[in-house]
Amino acid sequence: MGPGTSTIQKMPNPAEPAARKPDPRGPDMRVSLAGVPLRSPVIAASGTFGYGLEFEEILSFRRIGAFVTKGLSAQPMAGNPAPRIIETAAGMMNAIGLQNVGVKAFVEQKMPRLRQIPDAVVIANIFGFTIADCLEVIQALNDAPGIALYELNASCPNTAHGGMVFGTDPRLLEELVRKTEQISQRPLMVKLSPNVTSIATMAKAAEDAGAHALSLVNTFLSMAIDVETRRPRIANVTAGLSGPAIKPIAVRMVYEAARAVKIPVVGLGGILRAEDAVEFLLAGATAVQVGTASYADPRAVENIAEGLKRWCAAHHVAHVTELTGGLQL
Repeated sequence: MGPGTSTIQKMPNPAEPAARKPDPRGPDMRVSLAGVPLRSPVIAASGTFGYGLEFEEILSFRRIGAFVTKGLSAQPMAGNPAPRIIETAAGMMNAIGLQNVGVKAFVEQKMPRLRQIPDAVVIANIFGFTIADCLEVIQALNDAPGIALYELNASCPNTAHGGMVFGTDPRLLEELVRKTEQISQRPLMVKLSPNVTSIATMAKAAEDAGAHALSLVNTFLSMAIDVETRRPRIANVTAGLSGPAIKPIAVRMVYEAARAVKIPVVGLGGILRAEDAVEFLLAGATAVQVGTASYADPRAVENIAEGLKRWCAAHHVAHVTELTGGLQL
């Protein structure tokens, strides 16, 4: 042995993470949402991605998990009068009014074209102002091939019960979910309203009624006033607040909901970059949805999906599912 040469070998330290060789194929970004396989946990949120067809030439559907259609109602809806969307200091307010072509036109005009996009995973968002409305939409969609999942919007006011929002009353929510799940021929994901005292209570109510997954949060009820005219800045007076301003509250609600249920939770609210998505996953989400960011950048969903893959590679996360519920307390 030459001078300065030692025969002592360094023993592995249990406290140090073992070095892992990076997988040449990159991190595995696949997740399962209520039995539906997705290539990525990053999904385009309802209301910000049109019917999907509008983005066919803009981004690669292969690089995102899925997209959620605009809300579909039994009959076509024109939506609210303008102004119905404004920018805020950290996001936007909108009162579009659930404008859509109606479920019949969607099935006849949109779905045939969507089925021609080989990598598009379609999640149909449905809503109604009575339970009967929702059932009518589901029945129309049940016979339409090419839809992977339903997202039931529970943030609508039930006109048959005096306008009380389904998602703010556990009993109404249970009735809505139970009856829609009974006739649904696809997995049912329930989109919860954040305008409640306990999101965990509403999450458990939806699960107990048969929901296969949850998505949250929807927009927060908000208002803005023009101080010069002293009039509301939105014609509808109130609107839904979305964007980065709501993200800390949304992360907290996803954390509480995920701890209350055993079904998958999809988190959304203010996701602009990969690190935002990681926060939601660590809080307990299986997947995330990107909404408002698509207004500023039509390729935001794809960019965040690719950014999340790079983040996982840089942090030696072999499978993105390792992040779900990984918050360390």
